[in-house]
Amino acid sequence: MSNTHQEAIKQFLSLMGNVDEKLNDTFQNMHHGYPTETLARFLKARDWDVQKAYKMLIDCLQWRIQNEIDNILSKPIIPADLYRAVRDSQLVGLSGYSKEGLPVIAIGVGLSTYDKASVNYYVQSHIQMNEYRDRVVLPAATQKYGKHISTCLKVLDMTGLKLSALNQIKLLTTISTIDDLNYPEKTETYYIVNAPYIFSACWKAVKPLLQERTKRKIQVLQGCGRDELLKVMDYSSLPHFCRKEGSGSSRNRSNGTIDNCFSLDHSYHQQLYNYIRHQANLIESGRPIKQGSVHVEFPEPDPEDTKIAKTIESEFQRLADQNGICNSLNGLKVNGD
Repeated sequence: MSNTHQEAIKQFLSLMGNVDEKLNDTFQNMHHGYPTETLARFLKARDWDVQKAYKMLIDCLQWRIQNEIDNILSKPIIPADLYRAVRDSQLVGLSGYSKEGLPVIAIGVGLSTYDKASVNYYVQSHIQMNEYRDRVVLPAATQKYGKHISTCLKVLDMTGLKLSALNQIKLLTTISTIDDLNYPEKTETYYIVNAPYIFSACWKAVKPLLQERTKRKIQVLQGCGRDELLKVMDYSSLPHFCRKEGSGSSRNRSNGTIDNCFSLDHSYHQQLYNYIRHQANLIESGRPIKQGSVHVEFPEPDPEDTKIAKTIESEFQRLADQNGICNSLNGLKVNGD
């Protein structure tokens, strides 16, 4: 780390020494014993501008307090059938670890429908996975590999991406804004696999709008990306949709065993769900666990994110017109409910 960066961290630490007790408590819960590394993430996200990074972190801590994020892992989505419906339509899972020890998060972008529950449940589920990653998965990886691990790799499967994905742009923008503002610099690299033509066309339009820092993190791989990914992870950690060329659906099961990390029956989701149920029982101690979603305040999207969403919308519209199916997109707006 350069002297300039060390000086920035020193200044940031000094500013954090003056925050009130409530903010300090939630900061403790957030940095998990690594305050300097956490400050460095916020500084990176604001190009090492100390004042901007400080504002970003204070806003994040206030968001955590207002929305009780410190307690979100004690609020299960129940009944289990509802949670299964969320898992079946919001395809995310942990498939393993890279050779460097980074958790490999698989995301089924193309086949996620987000249509089995209200938006609040999907946002709650996403934040719970973020918090479980930060409080349980990353500390366990740090212990196992004997070095501080604070980031993950994400493999995004575009199988099945259709023009109807435009319906989900608002929700996806909300989720990505929550990540950008409150969980910055947690992803080392985004690998995009099984990209159909529709993705390639959008990528061409969106790429110039991205910050250099973000652009450097995104790698679009050929086909299912297996050979490239095997350079950074073992076969056992490959998401199921990367195991062989033409593996097709994100929902594949191979060798008769459940290795689909999106499934609620996968060990990762079982551990996560049991952990949340256990935390709820500790807090409620004998009282029935409350049903209903957690309402998290959605942050205002960054103007840059809005611009990207609008670009995707117009690109989808252009492709729809090309294919003569613009009627099916009639009245569809990014900001529509």
